[in-house]
Amino acid sequence: MSKTNRKIYIVIIIYIYTAISAYAQNNNEWNSIYKDTLLSKEKKDSLKIQELKMQVQELKLSQIALLNEKKNIGKTDSLKKVFQKKQIDSLRAITKGYPIIIDKDTLFYLYARRGGVMPADRASKVKEMILAEGKKLRLKPDSIYMYETEYVTDIMSGDKVIITLSDQDGLWQNSTRQELAKKYTSIISKKISELHSKYGLQQKIKSFLILFLVIITQTIAIYFTHKLFKKIKNRLKKIINEKFEANKFLTNERQEVLLVSIIKIFKYSFIIIQLIISIFIIFSIFPETERYVYHIFTFMGNLAKDMGNTIIHYIPNLVKIIFIYLIFKYLIKILKYFSGEISEERIKIKGFYSDWAHSTFNILRFLLYSFMFIMIWPLLPNSNSPAFQGISVFIGLIISLGSTTVIGNLMSGLVITYMRAFKIGDQIKLNETTGNVIEKTPFVTRIRTSKNELITIPNSFILSSQTVNYSASARKYGIIIYSDITVGYDIPRKQVEDLLIEAATNTEGVLKNPTPFVLVKELEDFYCCYQINAYTDRDLTMPKVYSCLHKNIMDKFHEEGIEILSPHFYAEREGNEIVMPPQYKNKPNV
Repeated sequence: MSKTNRKIYIVIIIYIYTAISAYAQNNNEWNSIYKDTLLSKEKKDSLKIQELKMQVQELKLSQIALLNEKKNIGKTDSLKKVFQKKQIDSLRAITKGYPIIIDKDTLFYLYARRGGVMPADRASKVKEMILAEGKKLRLKPDSIYMYETEYVTDIMSGDKVIITLSDQDGLWQNSTRQELAKKYTSIISKKISELHSKYGLQQKIKSFLILFLVIITQTIAIYFTHKLFKKIKNRLKKIINEKFEANKFLTNERQEVLLVSIIKIFKYSFIIIQLIISIFIIFSIFPETERYVYHIFTFMGNLAKDMGNTIIHYIPNLVKIIFIYLIFKYLIKILKYFSGEISEERIKIKGFYSDWAHSTFNILRFLLYSFMFIMIWPLLPNSNSPAFQGISVFIGLIISLGSTTVIGNLMSGLVITYMRAFKIGDQIKLNETTGNVIEKTPFVTRIRTSKNELITIPNSFILSSQTVNYSASARKYGIIIYSDITVGYDIPRKQVEDLLIEAATNTEGVLKNPTPFVLVKELEDFYCCYQINAYTDRDLTMPKVYSCLHKNIMDKFHEEGIEILSPHFYAEREGNEIVMPPQYKNKPNV
């Protein structure tokens, strides 16, 4: 196959794939548009059907009215009414009425629409108007009246129309329009008067006076509650001091703190109950908030019920958690006991050093607590909920991102412990820092220098640095202290060595055995470098031993009249003397 054909095939495949994708996308879009169109059409159709039903009802009502006029010519009024009632009753069986309900009181029903307004909308509008008029602060007497026209009757309040009644409304209620208007005027006037008695200005003033009285009463109650619990606290303190003896677990101070804490809990719980009762009273004073009292009572009742059910159902898991905790608690206590015995070398295990005991105990305790947490986790409330799991993942992410250095120091601390590079009390040198180890933790090591400086060093730094342990050498075979001194060639070597050894021997802290020794380190152009070496087991006071050694060297050399210096000469062999000990000057080769 040629390259041109391959390109053609590739272009055809890409084109087909693009066409299929576009078709699928367009198909999905058309399906979505089609579904939206169907939903919109169904909604419009339902509204249209409802409107057509109302038109059919109106036509039927008109037809009934015309038939009544034709059939009832010459009949008495009583027969007419009986015939109309039968016709309306047959239509009412399939027609829904819409009630006007205010404060759970059904005033009347509306069946017919008016001026294109559906009965449900008429009922809602009438309810709003009645509530608005009834909640006014001031209400004029006899403000509700009827206004008659040729075709309708308006029930009004001032210049506002509450409801408009037509002949169809009267027909639905088996009454005339005028009689129905009188009946509805009485009902509406009574309901507005009832609402005004609850929402009027006089009732508002009474409600605010009661509110002020409740606030004052609650303030006084809180004040006397504080006084009462203060007396109870003082009385209980006196009883505890007289009848209860202190011990190391519950000292007098701890007993007082515990007592004060318990009394505070009871006091504030009592105050909270008072505040809840006051809030319920305040909500019940005002009609606008009175309905919330029931909701609050219901909410608190359901909350208490749910909490009680949750606690009761959680008791088995709570017992399991307590049981698991107690097992691990006493297991850790047993490990702690054995750790103390091993560290004090009362229990010895072959190959296991005593200074490993504390670190091993910390590792085992961490592992046991981790295992305990894993066992308790599924028993916690809502541990399987997405929110609980999300918080757990978030906390784990924070710990993992922020604990890199911490984990490094922890692992370094474990390695240092099991390497046994040093232990607490050892004199060590770490790079340029020399001091006594006073504390080892899983993360850091603390050293006190000879100048009483406390230095904290991360374990990761110690693991990557060179450590010199003076105490380990001093305990086994003594550590060598040394000092360099330079003297001119005119002083005999033997004399210098004897003086240095004598100075070291007389130094406090230097061991007599092994004996001190001298090394000739360097032969410089103008002087010789000697080094005195001596053994000591005083690793913690090495600076003092060095100081004493230097003092003795100075004293011994000065007693012999020898200068401790590094002379420099410019030799000119024109009669100048040779610089060497006198006994060597007369040798043949000189």
